[in-house]
Amino acid sequence: MLRVLQRIVEAVNQAPDFELALQTMVQQVKEALQTDSCTVYLADHEQQQFHLAATDGLDIKSDQPIHVPFGEGLISLAAQREEPLNIANASEHPKFLKLAEVDEERYNAMLAAPVIHRRRVLGVLAVQQEHDRAFSRDEEAFVVTLAAQLAVVIAHAEAKGFLRTVKQSPWLQTLKGSAAAPGVAIAPAYVVQPRARLSEVTPKKTEHPEHEIRRFRSAVAHTRQELIDLSESMKGQIAEETLAIFEVYHAMLDSTSLGQEVEQKINDGWRAQTALKLVVESLVNQFENLDDEYIRERASDVRDLGQRILSHLKERTKQQHEPPPECILVAHEVTATMLAELPHTEILGIVSMRGSSNSHAAIMARSMGIPAVLGADDIQLNELDGETIIVDGYNGELFIDPPVQVENEYRQLAEEELELRQKVEQARGLPVETEDGVAITLQLNVGLNTERDWLKELDINSVGLYRTEIPFMMHERLPTEDEQVELYGQILEQFTAGTVVMRTLDVGGDKPLPYLPMDEENPFLGWRGIRLTLDHPEIFLVQIRAMMRAAVGRNNLHILLPMITSAEEVDDAARLVKQAYHEVAEESNGHDRPQLTAPKLGVMLEVPAMVYHMHTIVDKVDFFSVGTNDLTQYLLAVDRNNQRVASLYDAFHPAVLYALKQIVERANELNKPVSVCGELAGEPGGALLLVAMGYRTLSMNSYNIDRIRWIIRHIKASDLATMLEKALKARSAQEVRKLVTMTLEEAGLGGFVRAGGS
Repeated sequence: MLRVLQRIVEAVNQAPDFELALQTMVQQVKEALQTDSCTVYLADHEQQQFHLAATDGLDIKSDQPIHVPFGEGLISLAAQREEPLNIANASEHPKFLKLAEVDEERYNAMLAAPVIHRRRVLGVLAVQQEHDRAFSRDEEAFVVTLAAQLAVVIAHAEAKGFLRTVKQSPWLQTLKGSAAAPGVAIAPAYVVQPRARLSEVTPKKTEHPEHEIRRFRSAVAHTRQELIDLSESMKGQIAEETLAIFEVYHAMLDSTSLGQEVEQKINDGWRAQTALKLVVESLVNQFENLDDEYIRERASDVRDLGQRILSHLKERTKQQHEPPPECILVAHEVTATMLAELPHTEILGIVSMRGSSNSHAAIMARSMGIPAVLGADDIQLNELDGETIIVDGYNGELFIDPPVQVENEYRQLAEEELELRQKVEQARGLPVETEDGVAITLQLNVGLNTERDWLKELDINSVGLYRTEIPFMMHERLPTEDEQVELYGQILEQFTAGTVVMRTLDVGGDKPLPYLPMDEENPFLGWRGIRLTLDHPEIFLVQIRAMMRAAVGRNNLHILLPMITSAEEVDDAARLVKQAYHEVAEESNGHDRPQLTAPKLGVMLEVPAMVYHMHTIVDKVDFFSVGTNDLTQYLLAVDRNNQRVASLYDAFHPAVLYALKQIVERANELNKPVSVCGELAGEPGGALLLVAMGYRTLSMNSYNIDRIRWIIRHIKASDLATMLEKALKARSAQEVRKLVTMTLEEAGLGGFVRAGGS
């Protein structure tokens, strides 16, 4: 049976279209089980009915679609019970429904299995036979297994909009992606393709490596100038901080892991195009296998840069884009440089098959105020160009060729969003405190350089989390101490009015360094963060020394230790930090040199064990910082990057809220400052809950600062106690969100409910 099952699944997956896939399945199931009929019904939840989508064996008397209303017949009963029905004589069952358009009176035995995907019934798979009999347990298991396989096929087809054609129903075609930049946009789709694709390069050898190296260097030079021109064209259109994205591209061009490796491949006998393909695709694979979403998204930048160099190798000139006056930019992978090439005033929204909220395209979209949905991987690009699209950057939804009434609703929402954005900007430069005088400190989470002019506009002078992983990921070797000093010095200099919390190297296991490979069965619970760096004190000490050397004369450095599980780890790390401090202080504290003040040391609370172990490290640390992303992931045992269980990942889960409340209460008892640097702090509802718990320092991405400042200034901290009490007693994250939504609406802040996803 297993071989038969595998053969059927393979045949269905190889079918060129959805209808043929269904027809292939019913034919092969009928043959495998030697039954007289096999039929697939698809659920139409809008019309509250099942549609007969494919059959082999039923005699259909009508040319019109066959429907079974929800709640009627054995098909509905199987769906309602969410379990298979095995009936020896179906016609005698009280729930049997005779359809006038179908001749099935000669069939007695029936086995009907619901087709379920992520707790949602998508249809029913039914087999029938003329003579009375109960299907065997093996047959029942076979059909149930096939129904589970069919669920994935139907869900995929539903996302692509294929079901609209099959059902001949006027369903609204909706696609789902990740909400990358808030807002609503309505306009025709404008599809952009890259000038050249690495995937299309056919590997070829060369007998003239010197000529190929000259071609490669020329292509790099052209690419470098192209990036300079693009960066210049974007000045004044996006925040200065966002322009630092182009510096990352330049850094990659300068990186020995790219240029030297390509030239080495050429010297090995490969043509320039092939060498570029091999090196870039290797780097892309390394990045895409990482767990940290922010760093993983750098794969897009590497691929984009490689394809730009390739276009110059192929001598393909810059595309002259002529989008319509107003359009939605759609691409397989929207990149920062692609966005910069188009007239920004004409782009109302962005849709990308690849990417997430941490991609550079998303960062630029938020900076430019353009709604974006990324990761919508079911888009058929060749069918989308020119179609009217609604981009819902709040929920990550796309509506293709929507009905007039839906379009009108979203146009009204877009107008409300514009008014809200203008209102929020009025709070810039004002104190961040509640109406009853509770002061809240807002800080930034950063991974790129930020510019002072833009910071003055936001009026934020401290960094709550600076990721130090990027330079380690962008090299083919460990960055030298001097290289790290230069990078850290830039960040510390930009925030001299405040403090910078630098997290020590947080790689390993799920995000290995290219030059320090590792293979683990369960990387999320493996060799990562402080576990790796303590095992390599030579790496840890160099980084700490670099941080401290960069802090000489500035003295605004705080050091944060990630993935702490035990007091022993803190003891060992604190000893090494102290050792590095004495070394740097001895080197720098001369008569004519600035003095170095010992930096404060903090621990990131993200491993649940440390929530109950804070008292054991209080004498070694100066502050705590809560990483709500990993804390939620570990508390709920959910891999947030796994689509099958990602829906279970929710920081609003009451258990997570309990842990967060315990942390702040314990920190207060220990008289240690505590902040939150996870995504929860940047959500309107999350900020309310954290303030209610007693958190007074919240760190978030730059695009959340304005709205969180506005919300805090328009609430009373004393009014949040009841909301928190009810939230802690809630049974689910959904209940908590309803409570938070009600609180926001009662405070006159209902417009932030959609904007924050609360």
